[in-house]
Amino acid sequence: MKKQVDDNSFNRFAAWFDMLIKDHGFLRLCYNNFHKVNHNIYRSNMPTPMRIKKYSEIGIKTIVNLRGVRKDGGWLLENEACKKYNIRLVDFRARSRAAPEKEMIFNAEKLFNEIEYPALIHCKSGADRAGIMCALYMLIYEKEKPEIANKQLSWKYLHVKWAKPGVLDSFVKEYGVEYKKSKQKFMDWVKKKYDPIMLEKNFRSIWWVNRLVDDILKRE
Repeated sequence: MKKQVDDNSFNRFAAWFDMLIKDHGFLRLCYNNFHKVNHNIYRSNMPTPMRIKKYSEIGIKTIVNLRGVRKDGGWLLENEACKKYNIRLVDFRARSRAAPEKEMIFNAEKLFNEIEYPALIHCKSGADRAGIMCALYMLIYEKEKPEIANKQLSWKYLHVKWAKPGVLDSFVKEYGVEYKKSKQKFMDWVKKKYDPIMLEKNFRSIWWVNRLVDDILKRE
């Protein structure tokens, strides 16, 4: 698989066209959804090479891409910029419209313990996958209470809890119920009690909000 932009003007133009037009990156030129979570973690939408340069200047050591390895121009440009500005790019798969899988949570725990900080976490829009990943960071790495972690899933970050990504809110809130009852540690709850299939079965979104988020806003 190709991992960098071919060094000619046409291919470089094609990569930028892919990122700005096909991936709706022109919208991210106006609003980057960039926020500082704490001294270790930042979050945003999909960054351009120019933004990656700025992030290197404020000391970010790792970028966690929640969209996974892809063949599109945006990923190629991001990978190239990270190498240029000496930032480690970590490709990690997260879902926005399904309950977090146990394996993903275990992989996130491993990731948080391995990466160099400060780190930036991003998805496409910086709203849903970035939100749940930052919530997991707060629960796993910082040992925060669920009500603190749940603040990462907020309209402030353009997260819409009435659409399908609201299942992520339900996930954190379900742990919150157990925490109030027993003060059970998060990872113990995940291993022993968490049931993603049942969580998805019980969650209900609003159809017209789904239409807005998926078909009009083109969220992933």
